[in-house]
Amino acid sequence: MAKAIKKQALGRGLSALLKDPSNDIKTAQDKNADKVIGNIVELDLESIEMNPFQPRTSFNEENLRELASSIKELGVIQPITVRKLGINNYQLVSGERRYRASKSIGLKTIPAYIRLANDQESLEMALVENIQRQDLDPIEIALSYQRLIDEIQLTQEQMSERVGKKRSTIANYLRLLRLDPIIQTGMRDGFISMGHGRAIINIQDQADQLDIYESILTNKLSVRDTENLVKNYNETKSTQIAAKQKGETPHFVKKGIKEFSEFFGHKIEVKVTKNGKGKISIPFHSEEDFNRIKKLVEGEK
Repeated sequence: MAKAIKKQALGRGLSALLKDPSNDIKTAQDKNADKVIGNIVELDLESIEMNPFQPRTSFNEENLRELASSIKELGVIQPITVRKLGINNYQLVSGERRYRASKSIGLKTIPAYIRLANDQESLEMALVENIQRQDLDPIEIALSYQRLIDEIQLTQEQMSERVGKKRSTIANYLRLLRLDPIIQTGMRDGFISMGHGRAIINIQDQADQLDIYESILTNKLSVRDTENLVKNYNETKSTQIAAKQKGETPHFVKKGIKEFSEFFGHKIEVKVTKNGKGKISIPFHSEEDFNRIKKLVEGEK
């Protein structure tokens, strides 16, 4: 208990220091910066603004109420992280659920770790720290990874080091963003799992993706069922594409082949390209056979 009281007293002392205009700490080299960085400080909730870089876009209200109840009984066990913007002015980096829950029960202060960072560092901190949380949905994680690529210019290898995940895991999340937006929303709302999404990704056409998605919902398909459905779809599609590329013989050609074959006494081969052009092949088996065919042609002149 004595340690807890001492820590709270230290936090209140730092809070007063941070509100002193003569001690405006902006960098790690400023006076008293060492007293702030790495320490837990009790900050006024009203002095903290939301982070525009926050990757989370939705919060479960029931979970927030449960967290608020826990905080009411036990207090905020894990401090939030903020970055200092100015005198008694901070921006949330991570811990938005704790921040929201604390405000909902009327708390005036919250324990916090203070970081000194520019916008890019703040974005990276927010994204990396939030990716580590267990309650982000797969699309939120994928969007966070994509923002690290787009806005911080991190490679997948660098992200792997930052977040402690295999590169293949990161790649699997990023691939989810190739799904139709309706399917992404369905995953965020819990209608399908990441396993379903990973199976659907193997379909290129988004209209066909939606057909598979509808089938999953209608028939309550498992991930394994979905994988089989996608496999059958791709096999059927491949067969259709191969047949189309080969080119079906037009009706007028099919009708004429029989007459040609009867006339020349051989099975005539006809090849037709996709643009409608073609080639007729007349086989012969000997010089005599060739001369016979030649006479037939000359007789038609």
